[in-house]
This record gives sequence, structure tokens and C-alpha cells, in this order.
Amino acid sequence: MTTFADLGLSPKVLAAVEAAGYTTPTPIQAGAIPHALERKDVLGIAQTGTGKTASFVLPMLTRLEKGRARARMPRTLILEPTRELAAQVEENFTKYGKNHRLNVALLIGGVSFEDQERKLERGADVLIATPGRLLDHFERGKLLLTGVEILVIDEADRMLDMGFIPDIERICKLIPFTRQTLFFSATMPPEITKLTEQFLHSPVRIEVAKAASTATTVTQRLVKSGKKDWEKRAVLRDLVRAENDELKNAIIFCNRKKDVADLFRSLVKHEFDAGALHGDMDQRARMAMLANFREGKLRLLVASDVAARGLDIPDVSHVFNFDVPIHSEDYVHRIGRTGRAGRSGKAFTIVTPADVKYLASIEKLIGNDIEWLDGDLSTLAPSTETDEAPRRGRTARGKGADRKEKSSRARKPSQQDDETLPQVEAPSISEEEAPAHRTEKPHREAIKKSNEERRGKPQHEQDRRKRDRDRDDEPAPVGFGDDIPAFMLIDAKI
Repeated sequence: MTTFADLGLSPKVLAAVEAAGYTTPTPIQAGAIPHALERKDVLGIAQTGTGKTASFVLPMLTRLEKGRARARMPRTLILEPTRELAAQVEENFTKYGKNHRLNVALLIGGVSFEDQERKLERGADVLIATPGRLLDHFERGKLLLTGVEILVIDEADRMLDMGFIPDIERICKLIPFTRQTLFFSATMPPEITKLTEQFLHSPVRIEVAKAASTATTVTQRLVKSGKKDWEKRAVLRDLVRAENDELKNAIIFCNRKKDVADLFRSLVKHEFDAGALHGDMDQRARMAMLANFREGKLRLLVASDVAARGLDIPDVSHVFNFDVPIHSEDYVHRIGRTGRAGRSGKAFTIVTPADVKYLASIEKLIGNDIEWLDGDLSTLAPSTETDEAPRRGRTARGKGADRKEKSSRARKPSQQDDETLPQVEAPSISEEEAPAHRTEKPHREAIKKSNEERRGKPQHEQDRRKRDRDRDDEPAPVGFGDDIPAFMLIDAKI
């Protein structure tokens, strides 16, 4: 069995690894570390949760024991797609580099430029950055990249999803051609393959798992649900309660930031111990929320895909997909938050009739059919699948009856869902529609009253007006003349 001592790491690094409690490297670590120490370019492909971060941190620490950094000229550069991933890599350097005296600079958004510039002025042995903030400092003239010896591009497929590839291409052209490049990704779409061909030189390919495969330690199940959000929330609560004895902690993924906030408030209202994490939160709040979840102060973390990739939360017992991910690759990354480092985990995905095409794409990507927990969508009660059927046509009862049914259906979710607090759940009428809804009745009453007054006038008065309109020997009236409709007299709000 291979140990870390067999990989060629320095005694200082080995001591730190041993102090952290690790003895046996993961397959990606065992494959990548020796080649990285030999200064070869490395293309690492491995599913999430397999220890990719340590596979470049440990050889970098060994290489950096010789030499010193100069002001504004970092020796190594690590590019990460999100602030959380960048901060996590910094934590790895702190843990494994405790026997080294290295200056580590973190360039991410949400932090003042001045503090970051001071670190750059002192000289950074390791520079960890997101592409946008790195280029901001470069354009300000506070950073020179001509001294970079090792470039690490981590979570490259996530970079592609977030639109960072043009920035990556620009950064690579600012770094010396003679650099060593370590490139890591969980999947290899064509755009990423093209990037590796452009910027890697005869790389050693380390692929320890099939691209876009899921960990065998994760038990995956599909759970059927009606299409309404209140139905999905009820299904989720039942799942959490059913897993109560086995559920240590869980990440619940939503596709949209708004859904994260809504689901978080719903869970809190139902007295679940929950927190929220999404891209609109400021950096301090995001880091505090992650810290609380890692330390066990929160049991459930509702998150958008900002938390799906690469975050090192090693002991997550469950993952719940409240929404089926639109991009099938995101499914692999989401469920990769559990079952890490050889531990077992469970992943539940709530599926509605509208999600069938996304589910098919996921199963095609991973090459397996995912089992249903308690029957597939065909076993759904007809009422949850056909609640909009009357909209497709008129019945013999007429339009009035149809409108009444629509009105009762609009109220139905708020009556059946037990989450009806105004500050938590949206009412059956959206906030944008509500003002118009409130003012619609007085308008109708005024128009109706005006029409009744018109009909109540003597017949000879109406005949006179008709004769006046038909005359050609008098000036034509302007606009409506004296007969201005009531709705035209209502004051308009500007």
C-alpha cells in the first residue's frame, strides 16, 4: 500500500500530513503528487471529494521550501472559481504549511483592496485568487505575474460554467511560458479540452474515475412530488423527518437564489435548524454560515450551486436536491458533498413531472438509472398532476363556472399548505398584481354606476343627443364632447 512517505514529499510536509491524521493518499493524490514534484504539467480528472486540493498543495509546499518571494511578484498562483473555494485552499496551506514560513495572499471579492495590496507588497509565496479580483489588481499596477513558477487551475469545469474562460486565457498569457501548470477538473467538456491543449505542455493525464461519475459510497434515490412548491416543501420535510436517526447534517440544493431564501424561511418556521448560503450574501455572512455548518451549529444548509463544488465539508451525511439541476454535471457535484473520503452518504432528489427531461439527461451522463424511493411519477395522485386541466377548454357550465374554479384553485395552495405566514410565503396573488387587484373593484363600481345613470336618463334626452351628433351644420364636438365615460375621469397614478 502506498503511503505519503513514498511520494517524495519533504520531511516538513510529511510531518504536517501526519499531524493532520492522514497516512494513505487517495488515488488522485498518489497519481498527481510524484509528477508535480518532477515539475511536469498535470491534467487531473477526478470526481469531487477525492482530495484534489491536497494533490497540488502538498507538492507546492515541498517546492516552495527553497527561494523567497519578491514584492508584488508571487511565486505561485492558484485560480479558483468562487470565494469559498479560494478561502478553503488558504486553509489547506495553513494546515499543511505550519512548518513553513510562507506568505500566502488571498485575492477575492468582498474584501478591501488596501488589505490585499499590503500583502502583495510584502511578497507572496502563494497567491490564491478568483480571476476577476486578480485582474483588478493587475490593471491597477499592484501585481506582476512574471515571477510565477507554478500555475494551478482548479475546478476548471466550474470556471467554464461561470464564464471565466476568457479571463483564464488572458491570465495564462501574462505568466511565463516556462511555468509548470497543474490543471484539475471533475468533467472534461470540449471547451476545457481545448483549453488544456492550448496551455499545457505534454501533460501527464491522471484520471482516477470516469468523467462525471458519482461516488459508489453515495446511496441515490428519486422522490416523486407534485409540481407546486408547497408540495415539494412538504415532501422535503417528510424526508428529513424520516431520516432523522441517520441524518447528522445535510445540504439542500435549490436552482435559484430566491428559492433558497423562501425554503430557508419555511424550514425555520417549521422549527428546523437551518441556514442559507447563496451568491447575494456578503462574504462575511457566507463564511460565517459555512463555519457554523462545519462546526455542527446548523443541521441543515439550504444552498444554491455556489456551495456545490469543491467545498471541504468532509462529514455531510445527506444531500437533498429540492430542485433537479438543469445542467446534469451539477448533479454530480451536488451529491459529491456527501460520501466523501470513504464515508457513506445519501442523496435524495425531488422530481416533479416538469423535471423528466432533466432527469433523463442526468441518468444518461452518469450511465445509470437512479432508483425511486416510493414509486415513480406514474403513481402520483391524479389531483396533483391535473390541477390545471380545466384551463385547456370550456365546459358546458360556462365561463362563469370556469372562473370560479380558477379562483378556488388559486386559493388552494395557501389553504392546504401550512406555511401561510405573509412574511414567509408568497400569497396566491403576486406582489406586482396585488395593487391592481385592490383597486380593480372601485373602478368597476364607478363604471357600473355611470352606465346605470346613462340608462336611467329620459328617452327624449338620449334621442336629442343622437340628433345632435348627426347634425352637420354645427361644430363637431371635441373628443367625447359632454359624454365622457366614467373610466376616463378616474385619476391616474403616475
